[in-house]
Amino acid sequence: MVVGARHARTPGGVVDSDVTDSEGTPPGRPQGPVPGASPTGAGLTRRRRRWLRYTAIGVAVVVLGAGVAGWVVYEKLNGNITADDDAAAELARYEKERPTALVHGAQNILMIGSDSRSGAGNKKYGRDSGTERSDTTILLHLAADRRSATAMSLPRDLMVDVPGCRRPDGTRTEPMFAMFNYAFQVGGSACTIRTVEKLTNIRVDHHMVVDFHGFKDMVDAVDGVEVCLKKPIDDKAAKLRLPAGKVVLDGEQALGYVRARKTIGDGSDTDRMDRQQRFLGALVNKVRSNDVLLNPAKLYPVLDAATSSLTTDPGLASLRGLYDLVRGMRNIPTQSVQFLTVPRTAYALNANRDQLVEPEATQLFERLRTDQPVTVTKESAEKASEGPPPHSATPYENSLSRHLAQSNSDGRSMLLLPGALTGTPDPAPTFRGNTAAEDACG
Repeated sequence: MVVGARHARTPGGVVDSDVTDSEGTPPGRPQGPVPGASPTGAGLTRRRRRWLRYTAIGVAVVVLGAGVAGWVVYEKLNGNITADDDAAAELARYEKERPTALVHGAQNILMIGSDSRSGAGNKKYGRDSGTERSDTTILLHLAADRRSATAMSLPRDLMVDVPGCRRPDGTRTEPMFAMFNYAFQVGGSACTIRTVEKLTNIRVDHHMVVDFHGFKDMVDAVDGVEVCLKKPIDDKAAKLRLPAGKVVLDGEQALGYVRARKTIGDGSDTDRMDRQQRFLGALVNKVRSNDVLLNPAKLYPVLDAATSSLTTDPGLASLRGLYDLVRGMRNIPTQSVQFLTVPRTAYALNANRDQLVEPEATQLFERLRTDQPVTVTKESAEKASEGPPPHSATPYENSLSRHLAQSNSDGRSMLLLPGALTGTPDPAPTFRGNTAAEDACG
């Protein structure tokens, strides 16, 4: 009996291919292989199609797996970053008093190194008093054309006007003339930003805060950073003991090296800032080397360390935000990545504190604010044979003059700033520093 047949035979007597018997074989067609059949027939075609299908599925699984792994890595790194929403809200309260950005495309990022002992592994560096101070503060200026970057260190002992700020408990402080790092202690990053903007008249576009742990991990992630020591170091306070000559510092040693003060160099905070700048230049060189950037196995730990223990403004609090920032910096030549310290001298009433040297400091601030080139030299330039013409006292000079006058009320002799307050010619502007291209042992 024939089943499922539309018709049995064609008019020419040939069995129709659509007609099958109960066994699924067209009537009149021989069972098994047809004698003389080609090896490239339907069977091989089906096997090829099956192979292609399985291959496509395999590739899809691999791509999906890579995509999932990439997503997991992205979310891990993205989740490392903490958004500083409180600072953003506080700065918004004072938007009207903040400086205006003058050059489109130029960026100013305030980088704050916190000495907080509350983070993981940080308690061994001292007692946690419940507050934190800015151990290191650097204002990084990126030129609008992204052909240069200037990192300006601000001494933590610099005497400045700190505005009234919101404390963590919600109460507010009174405006005060105090050491610069007092701002971070009482009001965190928002207070520090407002203090910097009041001092320099430069708009701070972004900020980031990193603690001891993040710094150490970054150095370890690049397998250490080489420095050159003129003398051996034995600093019990910094838990640092190193021989003279070329030394590759791991994260723990690097932290002690950049924080040590009294046992290295002349013991001044200025000397320590110079040392920090040279170290950061060496770190930039190490991170930008192909050995790190082109090696995923090394790049991930660097990214993980760079994002861990990092608190930023909401605009930078994502990998996309940080990538957009770093992307603009990747082509800056190392010789155009410059580090310097704001022109400063010992404070007139306390040699252990600092004050700005004017008009050099104001000239530096103005060059950064208007995105003009800045040149650094290893040593201060010699005083010009003829000083610049007299200038009007800067707001900082006026503020400092008032505090000096108040301090003079007990009959002590008045000590004045170099420059405008004394009525004598000012020295030529000098920006002492170094570039990332300089050999740490050169």
